[in-house]
Amino acid sequence: MSITDIIPDIHGQAEKLRVALKNLGWRRNGTTWLHSEPDRQIVFLGDFIDRGPENAAVIRIVRELMDAGRAQAIMGNHELNAIHFHTADPETGAPLRLHDIGNCNQHESFLKEFPLGASHTKEALNWMKGLPLFIEAEGFRAVHAAWIQPAIDDLKRHAAKAILSEDQLIRAGRKGDALFDLAEAVAKGPEARLPDLHSFADKEKKVRRHVRVKWWNGDARNWRQIAMSVPDINALPDTPLPDDLLTTTYPVADKPVFFGHYWMSGEPELQSANALCLDYSAGSVGPLVTYTHIAGSRELSLENVLIHY
Repeated sequence: MSITDIIPDIHGQAEKLRVALKNLGWRRNGTTWLHSEPDRQIVFLGDFIDRGPENAAVIRIVRELMDAGRAQAIMGNHELNAIHFHTADPETGAPLRLHDIGNCNQHESFLKEFPLGASHTKEALNWMKGLPLFIEAEGFRAVHAAWIQPAIDDLKRHAAKAILSEDQLIRAGRKGDALFDLAEAVAKGPEARLPDLHSFADKEKKVRRHVRVKWWNGDARNWRQIAMSVPDINALPDTPLPDDLLTTTYPVADKPVFFGHYWMSGEPELQSANALCLDYSAGSVGPLVTYTHIAGSRELSLENVLIHY
């Protein structure tokens, strides 16, 4: 019976990662990692960097586990952002991700350890470039933000192993390119435009006409059931969803899917019977929440969720 530990967004919080690994039975042996269960594995859900103080330590631990053949990792939106922040568009010479105040602030802790142009920065970025955007295992799926099947299928046509080439990563940094939209969908999550004449005010009172989508709700049939991060859900139309949006929701009969990204709060809960978000703000003051997946299990259980402080 093989077991896989699912570990979400760490965001430079190396001590939280060390505590979680210890609690899960992993121990360090020199530069490698061992477990009493020889077949046990780890899947990391991305977002290893930014926010926390130990970006390099987190990357080192994750890479050690991968080099030992004990872990797989996917690319989060913060890794994708870092690649674009540190990469110039060969057509314009400008960085694919602007070096404006907002982006520099978001990237601050990573830049302190990995300055622009440094050789060790380039080496870390090259490692990030080799991470896939999703993993499909025999008994489960893993993605950083959203398993949108049409986007997943398109990405498979572009990159069979979900690893984008150098040229594809550049395209993924150019708004208007098809690969930009695909990478955004799986690494940052989907948004949908509300029907004409409808909008809502966000928590800063800014009027918005697009909503973040609970893509995991395969039972959603109207706008109020699928929208998230809307202060007053009654501000949205209680009308049927368009067919193209319904095709992006996660089918209730599909295999379990694990994801992070969304900075949940409170007690961990299932987003649906076959979808679980594990990001509970470990990058800030929240705990690192993990899931122990047992091979052959088709059902998610909160009994397999562990909270590490």
